[in-house]
Amino acid sequence: MRHLGSLLLLGLLSAGSLIAAAPAAAPAVDPYQPIPYVKVAHPEWTKNATIYQINTRQFTPEGTFRAAEKHLPRLKALNVDILWLMPVHPIGEKNRKGVLGSPYSVKDYLAVNPEFGTFEDLKHFVDAAHAQGMKVILDWVANHTAWDNALVTQHPEWYERDWKGAMRPTPWWDWTDIINLDYRQPGLRKYMIEALKFWVREAGVDGYRCDVAGFVPIDFWNQARKELDAIKPVFMLAEWESRDMHEYAFDMTYAWSWYEAVHKIAKGQADLGALYNYYSWNESFYPRNSMRMTFVSNHDKNSWEGTGPEAFGEALNAAIVLSVVGEGMPLIYNGQENGEPKRLKFFEKDTIVWNEQPVTELYRRLFALKKSNTALWNANWGALMVHVPNSVNSEVLSFVRQNKQDKVFAVFNFTKAAKKVKFQEALCHGSYVEFLSGKPAVIADGTELEIEPWGCRVFVQPRK
Repeated sequence: MRHLGSLLLLGLLSAGSLIAAAPAAAPAVDPYQPIPYVKVAHPEWTKNATIYQINTRQFTPEGTFRAAEKHLPRLKALNVDILWLMPVHPIGEKNRKGVLGSPYSVKDYLAVNPEFGTFEDLKHFVDAAHAQGMKVILDWVANHTAWDNALVTQHPEWYERDWKGAMRPTPWWDWTDIINLDYRQPGLRKYMIEALKFWVREAGVDGYRCDVAGFVPIDFWNQARKELDAIKPVFMLAEWESRDMHEYAFDMTYAWSWYEAVHKIAKGQADLGALYNYYSWNESFYPRNSMRMTFVSNHDKNSWEGTGPEAFGEALNAAIVLSVVGEGMPLIYNGQENGEPKRLKFFEKDTIVWNEQPVTELYRRLFALKKSNTALWNANWGALMVHVPNSVNSEVLSFVRQNKQDKVFAVFNFTKAAKKVKFQEALCHGSYVEFLSGKPAVIADGTELEIEPWGCRVFVQPRK
C-alpha cells in the first residue's frame, strides 16, 4: 500500500512536470485585425522607378535590338529605369494585318522575331541595359496566339471555340489576326508559365508587361508570379485596371482612368471633377501598396484618333508634370521625349526621327526629382497625395505629398485662363524652392499665386 502511494505521488509529480513544461497557448488572433491586401513583394529597384516603352520596329532605322542598344546611354541620362520591349516574338503570317503584322500576333513564344535580330542579340541588349543600371521587361501576350502558331496543330484543345466549333478571335473585337486560348486547360497553363520562366532564366529579363491581362484568369497570373519570383524578384505590369490584379500577381496596373480624365480636361470636355473622381478611387478603392501607371501616350494612345500627346495641346506639359509628381509610375512611349508629332504606324515600318526638344530636358529633370525625393516614390515607399483645398477648386488642382524626410506642394491650373488662387489649409505652408524656376518661395496665410493658363508650380521643401 505504501509502495502504491509512492507510485501515485510519483505519477502526480510527473504529470505536474509535464503540465509545467507544456508550451504556453498561442495568443488569440484578433479576427478584426486588418490584413494587407497586397501580398506581392515589389522588387526593391521599383521604389522610385520610371518606365520607358520601346517599339523596336520603329525605334531605329534598322529596327533591331543591336541598333536599340546604342540608345541605352541616352535613356540612362534621361533617368529611365525600366525598359519595356514590345513583343519580341515571331509574328504570324496567316490573316496578318498590314505588311509587317501586329507584334501581338505571336507565332512562337520561345523564339525571337528575326526582324529584330537573334536570341543572342536580345540577351546582349538585356545585359547591356543591366550594365547601365536599367531593367528590361518583355511584353507577354498570354490571351491569344497567331493563327499559325504551332500550338494550333500540336494542341488544338488549348483553344476556345465559337458556337460552330471553330477556333475564334477574342469575342467582340476586330482582332481577326489572332485566336483565343482556353485557360480551362491545365496543359496550356503549364506551357505558358514554363515559357515565361524561360525568358527570365535564359535571357535574364526582369519581368513582364502582360497584354489584356484581365482576359486571362487571375489564378493563372497568381501561379505565374509565384514561380517567376522563385527564380528572381520580377516586376509585373498588367494591361488592366482592377484591384484584384494587385493581390498576388502584379506590381502595377494601368491608370487608364487618369489618362482619360486629364485628356477630357485638356479638351474642355470636363472640369477637375474628373480628376478628383480618379484620385478618390485610387486612394479609397485601390490598395495602398499598389502602383498605377500614369501616361500621356503609349502604343495604343499614340495619336490614335486625336488621343496622343498632341491632343493635350497647351495642357501637355502640365499633364506630364502631374504624371510624375502625383501618385503613379510615369511612362514614356518612345519618341514622346523628343516631341514626336506623328502617330507611329502599327503594322508598317515608321521610324522615329530623333532630336532633342525642351520636353526632353523636362522629363530628365522630373525623373531626377522622382528618384531623389522620397515623397514621390512608388507604392508604400512614397507619400500619399493629400488634397489642399483652394479658392478655385474646380479649375486648380493643389496637393501635398510629404513624409518625415521630404515635402512637395504642387499646383496645376487646368484651364485656358490665368488664375489667382489662395489656399485654405495650413498643410501647404512652408519654405520651398520652386522646381521649374529654381526660385525660393514661401507659402503662408494669405499667399496668393497667379498661375498662367495650363500652368503648374511644383514647390520642393529643402531638406534640413
